[in-house]
Amino acid sequence: MFPDDLESQAAALLELCRHRRIKLATAESCTGGLVAGCLTAIAGSSDVVDRGFVTYTNNAKADMLDVSTALLAAHGAVSEPVARAMSEGALAHSLADIAVAVTGIAGPGGATPTKPVGLVHFAVARRGGIVTHERHVLPGDRTQVRLASVRIALDMLTKAAQP
Repeated sequence: MFPDDLESQAAALLELCRHRRIKLATAESCTGGLVAGCLTAIAGSSDVVDRGFVTYTNNAKADMLDVSTALLAAHGAVSEPVARAMSEGALAHSLADIAVAVTGIAGPGGATPTKPVGLVHFAVARRGGIVTHERHVLPGDRTQVRLASVRIALDMLTKAAQP
């Protein structure tokens, strides 16, 4: 279902988390659950993956992750503050130690002059730790942007899980 390199990356992350006794959660918008889907494509992932939130709309972000409607109104869903709030909300509503959030514009529509197609914000929150953020403008069509986003999310989770 997923390209071999993504499944290998997910398997390595799961093994690292298993070894370190780390649980994961995802909060996804433009990827629509692909990060969680990639992780759970690996047999035995339930000992690491606690849960995934697909929060495609602003209402879902507010209802499921407690992202402030004022924050959404001020910055828009595709923004650093919202990505950070999504990752923190995923931690607050899960048993996870680390949570990743992905929010972006996969295209082909939805772009604005300041937010182009391919713009994706990522955030990783670690329980009791800091929240890290990355902003990327990814090339390609909708599928390419979404798969590249999965790669970045897995990479950020891997970095956060390392000692």
